[in-house]
Amino acid sequence: MEEQKLQIGGQAVIEGVMMRSKDAYSVAVRRKDGSILVRTKPFMSRSRKSKIFRLPILRGAFVLVESLVLGIKALTFSGEIAAEDEKADGSDKNGADPMPKPKSFWANVWLAVTVGFSFAVGLFIFFYIPLILTDLLGAESGFSFNLVDGLLRLVMFLSYLCLITMMKDVRRVFEYHGAEHKSIFAFEQNAELTPASAKPLSRFHPRCGTSFLLIVMIVSIFVFMFLGKPDTIAERLVRLAFIPVIGGISYELIRLSGLKANSRFWRPFILPGLWLQKLTTKEPDESQLEVAIVALKCALAMDLSDHPDAVREEEAVQMAGAS
Repeated sequence: MEEQKLQIGGQAVIEGVMMRSKDAYSVAVRRKDGSILVRTKPFMSRSRKSKIFRLPILRGAFVLVESLVLGIKALTFSGEIAAEDEKADGSDKNGADPMPKPKSFWANVWLAVTVGFSFAVGLFIFFYIPLILTDLLGAESGFSFNLVDGLLRLVMFLSYLCLITMMKDVRRVFEYHGAEHKSIFAFEQNAELTPASAKPLSRFHPRCGTSFLLIVMIVSIFVFMFLGKPDTIAERLVRLAFIPVIGGISYELIRLSGLKANSRFWRPFILPGLWLQKLTTKEPDESQLEVAIVALKCALAMDLSDHPDAVREEEAVQMAGAS
């Protein structure tokens, strides 16, 4: 049971939540008409297909890639629903289509290019610019260079989080992030999966992606120290090859955080990540909690009869065909 709880994870999306279990992932999105549209797909981690993918460090690198792919799919789906609802609001239609129209081949290509460009910009801002600034500050030894580089990267990351929390749309996503955590806590504590049961629970979870990113920032300092000071562009680019290693080590630490969350010894190491979640999670309302719970129930193949507003994707497709 403990292992099953560790396999439950999620992500906030646009007006919704994605949840992942060992057998499936589910995205639930609240539409403008009040209904909850749910997409559920089978999912099996590579770690269940081969023993090599279950090796420490290596499994973390693969889980990181899998989570990234699922996250992009979930965000794309929620974005399509939001765009469809906005289009319906701006037209003479009385409501949104039950399902958005499938994207064309070139729309998928454009999405891939956009995602790739976004990653490139992110690497440049949070990876390369700190290196340039550290050079300008005159750090010479490998130890001082990587320490200053890591601290600058951490400061830029925290500044970025502070800035985006001021955006109204991002705050809505952070509210769903809080709903995701509360519903997962309800499942882990064997509580009833209802908004009322989840509402009083904490919105700060030790296995959160925010805590993971903080661990990545800290682990990267120590890993890069072994590489010394990068004097050429080639030596700086070589560091990119160590990102999977950093991700793998960070995964093992975040997994340990979930197992040792109540340990007095480990608690001080977990607290900084929980404090940081004060920026990336906000208190959700019961409507948002319901969306997170619907996503969780679908990922776990549970009954949705208590949620009359929930419409599964296959049912929405039939409605669209009938109309």
